[in-house]
Amino acid sequence: MLFLSFGGPEGPEEVRPFLENVTRGRGVPPERLDEVAQHYLHFGGVSPINRLNKDVMAALRSELDAQGRELPVYFGNRNWHPMVEDTVAQMADDGVRRALVFATSAWGGYSGCKQYHEDIARARESVGGRAPDLVKLRQFFDHPLFVAANADAVRAAYAELGERADQARLVFTAHSIPLSADERPGADGRPRWYSRQVAEAARLVAEEAGVQTYDVVWQSRSGPPQVPWLEPDICDHLEDLHAKGVGSVVVSPIGFVSDHLEVVWDLDNEAEETARERGMGFARAATAGTDPRFAKMIVELIAEHTDDAPMCKLSQLRAAGSTTNGALCAPGGCC
Repeated sequence: MLFLSFGGPEGPEEVRPFLENVTRGRGVPPERLDEVAQHYLHFGGVSPINRLNKDVMAALRSELDAQGRELPVYFGNRNWHPMVEDTVAQMADDGVRRALVFATSAWGGYSGCKQYHEDIARARESVGGRAPDLVKLRQFFDHPLFVAANADAVRAAYAELGERADQARLVFTAHSIPLSADERPGADGRPRWYSRQVAEAARLVAEEAGVQTYDVVWQSRSGPPQVPWLEPDICDHLEDLHAKGVGSVVVSPIGFVSDHLEVVWDLDNEAEETARERGMGFARAATAGTDPRFAKMIVELIAEHTDDAPMCKLSQLRAAGSTTNGALCAPGGCC
C-alpha cells in the first residue's frame, strides 16, 4: 500500500524549496511565494500535514491489523520528502510487485486526481522495469464514511457556537482552481467535474447533518491575478453574509481531508479574523482525516480491489480515479 500525499516542509529552511516544487511551471509571482512562505514561518516552518498524515497512516495500520490484513504501508509525497520516486524505489528494493495507492484527495480534477496519476507514472519511470504495478484507489468524495465524518464535525462545530448556533449559516469551502481547469471535461465527459463533486459532497453532508441552508465557497487561490478562479472567496463571502445580517457561521473545510496550511492559515486565521472583526460567531469544523472512520473508509476502498467488495457511494456521479500505473480514467484525458 502506497500512501501518497502532497508533502510539506519540516523546518524554516525547507519552506522556499518546497513552495518552488509546488508552483513549478505555474507562473506564480515571486511575491506570492514570499507571502505564502510567511504563513509557513508563522508556524515555525513546519506544515501540519506531515504529522496528520502520519496519524492517518497509524490509524490505517491499526485498522488493517484489526481486520487481519497483512498489508505494509509505504509513504510518499508529490512535493517534499519522502518523495514518491524514492518511496517506489524502496518498494522495488523490498520486492513489492503490485501495490494499491491511496491519494489524500477526495476529488477529481487536475491537482486532485490527474496529477497523482502523473506522480505514479513518473515514479515508475524513474525506477524502471523493476517498479511495481501501482493501482490508484478511486475518488471518495461521496463515500458514506467520509460524508458521516464531515457531518458529525459540522454538528460539533454548531455545538461550539452555543446560543449563537440558531443564527449560524453553514459554509462549505474547498480549494479554488482556475475556471479554465474546472471547465475541462471530467470522467463523465462533462465540464466542472471538480466543482460538481464539491457541490454534491456539500449536499450530502448538509443533509446528513440536518442543515437545509448552506453555501459552497472557495479559498486559497494562487497564480497570476489576471487568471479567473472559482469564486466567491471565503473571506469575501463572510463579508457578504455580515452585510445580509447573518450573525454566525460554521465553516466546513470539505475540500481538505486534513489540516493543511490552507486550513490553519486561511480559515483559522484569515477567515476567523474576518468574521470576528464584524462581530460574527465563528466555528470551524474538523477535517475528516482525524476521524476513526477515515481509516475504515480507506480499508473499504482497499477491499473493493482485494475482496471484490461492493462499492459504497452515495451520489449518482460516476466513480472515477482508479487506474493502473498512471493511466487516465476516461477517454480524452479526464480533467
